[in-house]
Amino acid sequence: MKVFAAPERQKIHYPRNFLVNGAQQPNPEKPERVDRLLAAAGAGGHDIAAPADHGLGPIAAVHTPEYLRFLENIYERWARIPGASDEVIPNIHPDRREASYPLSAVGQAGYHMADTACPIGPDSWAAIRWSANCAASAAEAVLDGAPAAYALCRPPGHHAFADLAGGFCFVNNAAVAAMVLRRQHARVAVVDVDLHHGNGTQGIFYKRDDVLTVSVHADPIRFYPFFWGHAHERGEGVGTGYNLNLPLPRGSEDAAFLEALDRGLETVAAFAPGALVVALGLDAFEDDPFGGLAVSTAGFGRIGARLAALGLPSVIVQEGGYLCDGLGDNLAAFLGAFEADHKTS
Repeated sequence: MKVFAAPERQKIHYPRNFLVNGAQQPNPEKPERVDRLLAAAGAGGHDIAAPADHGLGPIAAVHTPEYLRFLENIYERWARIPGASDEVIPNIHPDRREASYPLSAVGQAGYHMADTACPIGPDSWAAIRWSANCAASAAEAVLDGAPAAYALCRPPGHHAFADLAGGFCFVNNAAVAAMVLRRQHARVAVVDVDLHHGNGTQGIFYKRDDVLTVSVHADPIRFYPFFWGHAHERGEGVGTGYNLNLPLPRGSEDAAFLEALDRGLETVAAFAPGALVVALGLDAFEDDPFGGLAVSTAGFGRIGARLAALGLPSVIVQEGGYLCDGLGDNLAAFLGAFEADHKTS
């Protein structure tokens, strides 16, 4: 399988801390994630390639112009504020999205950053762009005839809305891949298997009927992202019925995860998409630091096999999965099973 990564460019983004229950903690979204995942992909015999620079086009197909201007310029503006923190971290938020758009850097940080888990540093924008380039390049490879391709995206993306960062995510790489695939396919499905609900991906496509979004994740009633990811959220307007959330009780193991995934894949089959995007989170692992679900390494292989059985041209986009001994093994299990069982018609 073709693997797209720009490790040295993607690793320059490294905010050191984020807030957990109001307390400052070390950021678990570390650059070393790229090294671990890339090593696993290489050991599996996959073809590692550098992504092309696609410019802003694929990102602008998903995100608003004012949001992209914010991401590109906010660190420089923030650094000019006397006494400001070393990284851009919001301290005020509007109570609604239709509130007035402020001119100040502090106000815009609050408007465009959902939480304190997405600090922006001096090199963040460059890494964010190259992460999105990986997604766009993988999607282009599939449009060019590859049955599947893996985008080693870091920073991840599925918590990013069209104009809002959150949860370590800035540009929604899965949505970028889906929009590239839409150039040739009338309908595209996004299946998210991350521990956390892909709220940004849901939000981007919530009022659309050309991109189906399915997410299997830990129940957000007491878990991030809290406000999205509940079973009653089905879409809006023409998008009603094109969003499916399958929340699981905390601690769910392989059998429960696979049962929910099977229900989701029945909906994917009924949607009859021309292509698939897999938002691959490896943080549902039983030993992941976030500890929300308990999927085994073998379980990730079975997840990969189930998704591959759809037989669709597929882009696999890396989302979560944090530093632990099994991280690389989980990716190897997923990619190996996906490649072995994937047969496009």
